[in-house]
Amino acid sequence: MRKTTLQMTKARIKRGRTRQVYYCVTVPKPGGGRTRRFFNFSPDGKREAQTFLHLAKQQQANYGAAAFSISDRLRAEAVECAGKLAEVGHTLTGATHFFLLHLRAHEKSISVTDAMERLITSRTKAGRSERYCRDLRLRLGRFAKDFEKAAIGTITAREIDTWLSGLQVAPGTRNTFRRDLRTLWSYCEKHGYCQTNEARKTERAGDVDKPVAILTVEQATDLLNACEDDTLPYVSISLFAGVRAAEIQKLDWSEIDFESGHIEIRASKSKTKKRRLIPISQNLASWIRPLTKLRGPVIPSQLRKRFDAVKTRANLQQWPQNVMRHSYGTYRLAQCQDAARVSLEMGNSPQMIFDHYRELVKPKQAERYWNIIPSNVDNSLVQFGTAA
Repeated sequence: MRKTTLQMTKARIKRGRTRQVYYCVTVPKPGGGRTRRFFNFSPDGKREAQTFLHLAKQQQANYGAAAFSISDRLRAEAVECAGKLAEVGHTLTGATHFFLLHLRAHEKSISVTDAMERLITSRTKAGRSERYCRDLRLRLGRFAKDFEKAAIGTITAREIDTWLSGLQVAPGTRNTFRRDLRTLWSYCEKHGYCQTNEARKTERAGDVDKPVAILTVEQATDLLNACEDDTLPYVSISLFAGVRAAEIQKLDWSEIDFESGHIEIRASKSKTKKRRLIPISQNLASWIRPLTKLRGPVIPSQLRKRFDAVKTRANLQQWPQNVMRHSYGTYRLAQCQDAARVSLEMGNSPQMIFDHYRELVKPKQAERYWNIIPSNVDNSLVQFGTAA
């Protein structure tokens, strides 16, 4: 079979009883055959034919014979679409790439619920705490319920923003939801379930800079005096060592060393997975030394029920989250004026300590706080030892 070549020739076409001469450009078809374009046999027609031939050669060089298989209808559609895209600064090639990218993302994507389960499984295997995984499930589960039919790769930042705006919660709580969604999308982006982290593109709520809630000296004293021997270590260590509630629940008496003057929070029990040492202040020692044991859990069973009774006896009906830890951070920073030191003791960044606890109380109030001691102990100024 003779191969058709791209060329320009002269052709005689019979029109009625006469034959007219035209310039003819022959274009090969994919798979065989040809198409021909005719131009008037004139100087203008010759230029048009040469221009068409030049463009056809360029298309053939770039795309092969398939470049000539475009129908007039498809060509007209391409011109129309290219014009619309040009109005917004895009091209057909860019639009095609965008469409295919999102089509493949949709095909490879998974449901929000499935993504959430995979993330939590991954975090559990990585050693994250049960409480962290439970909180993650609680917040992400709420999102998954509202997007149960959507693949995570198809959800846009605008949709996430709209959902966050409809939560009707405080700005800080909204930002916590946003943080967990960013974690979910980051996991999915890493594993190819979505192309981009859409949650990262959402707006952070403007959180009002209000001071954290803490206990007054009088409230802390009432709380301690309302404790029985079983709950006193938990409250004392929370108030005067700032240990997280989840960390205290794992604390053993063998990790409280009065000789060195430190409480050891082991990496396996720390929220940050990093070991840290917290100084035992003299007033903390005065509260817990009479109750100390060689080993065994520091807190009793059924802590929540027992501690609720303590709060009731102390007449503390309002109980802000983490109020005892916040009290420690506030009064400790006011006492030592060293955010870096307090950050090491609490397992936070110096910036977080500075932002949350700076100048919430005056030095005189801090002095009174660190002077809270049992009634059977001499009421003299209580300071941290040299180990602090």
